[in-house]
Amino acid sequence: MRKVYATADAALAGVAKDGMMIMAGGFGLCGIPETLIEALRKTGVKDLTVVSNNAGVDGIGLGVLLETGQIKKMISSYVGENKIFANLYLSGKLELEFNPQGTLAERIRAGGAGIPAFFTKTGVGTIVAEGKEIRDFNNEAYLMETGLVADISLVHAWKGDTEGNLVYRKTARNFNPMMASAARLTIAEVEHLLQPGEIDPDHIITPGIFVQRIVHVPNAEKRIEQRTTRKRD
Repeated sequence: MRKVYATADAALAGVAKDGMMIMAGGFGLCGIPETLIEALRKTGVKDLTVVSNNAGVDGIGLGVLLETGQIKKMISSYVGENKIFANLYLSGKLELEFNPQGTLAERIRAGGAGIPAFFTKTGVGTIVAEGKEIRDFNNEAYLMETGLVADISLVHAWKGDTEGNLVYRKTARNFNPMMASAARLTIAEVEHLLQPGEIDPDHIITPGIFVQRIVHVPNAEKRIEQRTTRKRD
């Protein structure tokens, strides 16, 4: 099965459709599948539900899909760096399912593991628990959360081979491995594309069985969301 596509546009051709649930890896601007997000923008698909820790920043990452109005709903844990996100939500133009960050991570992991639901103490007694089942375990209240499975996951990896085995680099790993396993179709953009056998098997984080399409992005821009430097003397 040929997994490598010449461009991000080609990798999304014929599979991106209106109303889909999309997972997008990354934390802030670290490890985001920016090339694939831009290709998704160009498809023009709309009414998307997007699962992501955050929505990038204005004009970068998922911010470009918010600008074009292609996202109907976000399932996220942090929205503070994106003014468009805040304005759309406060004006009622964007739905938001807010999750504690650990809960979001576990919902994605559970979806990939075939676990339909789990119980957690996080969120009990807050607005996060509204409309959800509460159950008692050992005389303590726990909140039921459901696993998440997307139609398409877009992930970014440092290295990958043509069979789809992926390696992530340091903090750019973040949500990417969990999302790679929690979708019906996973598309990975990789900075370094290698041949099978060139990656040490002990270093592989996402096995190729979870990845259906690959795009080589050799010059991915490493953006800095918050630049903090000390003043010169």
